[in-house]
Amino acid sequence: MTDPINVAILGASGYTGAELVRLLLRHPRVRIVALTADRKAGQAMADVFPQFAGIDLPRLTTIAEVDLAAVDLVFCALPHGTTQGVIADLFARKPTIKVVDLSADFRLRDPAAYEQWYGHSHQALELQSEAAFGLVELNRDAIASARLVANPGCHSTTSILPVAPLLARRLIDPASIVIVSATGMSGAGRAAKEEMLFSEVSEGVHAYGVGKHRHTSELDQEFDRAAGREARATFTPLLIPMNRGIYATITVTLSAGATAESVHAALAETYAGEPFVAVLPFGKVPQSRHVRGSNHAQLGVVADRGPDRAIVIATLDNLVKGASGQAVQNMNLICGFPETEGLGQLPLFP
Repeated sequence: MTDPINVAILGASGYTGAELVRLLLRHPRVRIVALTADRKAGQAMADVFPQFAGIDLPRLTTIAEVDLAAVDLVFCALPHGTTQGVIADLFARKPTIKVVDLSADFRLRDPAAYEQWYGHSHQALELQSEAAFGLVELNRDAIASARLVANPGCHSTTSILPVAPLLARRLIDPASIVIVSATGMSGAGRAAKEEMLFSEVSEGVHAYGVGKHRHTSELDQEFDRAAGREARATFTPLLIPMNRGIYATITVTLSAGATAESVHAALAETYAGEPFVAVLPFGKVPQSRHVRGSNHAQLGVVADRGPDRAIVIATLDNLVKGASGQAVQNMNLICGFPETEGLGQLPLFP
């Protein structure tokens, strides 16, 4: 086995940063050499996340204190809008470094689309054009040759995995896709927010970002790409009182000659042999609890009452396959490691 690579995690004090640490500690080809935070710089990782008590980890520092000469690959788990400048500086200082970005800053290939959805112009256009969209199962070759990978959003991953292959095979109407995607609380991040208090969210469900959620832009981009024409989904995210998980219920209108069974067969064929995507038997419905804590996604297809419609359901853990696990999968690809390495944890149940 080759020597381990040295990895830095920028933004290690958030949930996705902590998940990266958890996963990488078990990766045989990785050495964590730097962890950064902003307000928590100077603290031990175990002070911020007590689950790491007794584990030898670097102390949290500022980004400016990271010695890039000692780093081979950087994970950026920073807020969107700030990451593009940070990554531009990383490449200016060390062009050979590899970066996996968990923010939204490099997911959209069209600068106008980025400005429309995020409210400001992109500050690193030359890097935006070279970034690979990091949905491994559907973009493996481009990722493997990239130095910058843009990890998709959690809602995006959950919906693109089942829908893009159906659009590519012309099995569904690209103008009639309805997605309702329910996510757990960790998707809102770790910062203190009044609307995220237990008494504000427990014992209820509510929609948010209706008609304007930013992950819609990723759906537009990847659905258009798969369909070869404009494909627009109606996307409604829901916040539900659980810690982890995303559960997307997707209603599609079938093309002439297509059936719910042929939709299921297409997904089963697309993901046959994929280590992290399981297509359940026809008519079987996945459950979020069956992917919790893992890098696995489960897909199910059920026939709707009308012969021209089918219901596709997808679920994954938003912090793993929807974020940090997929980031490790991307790292494995761009570093030439076995794709499953460090990601062998099976779902936690019950």
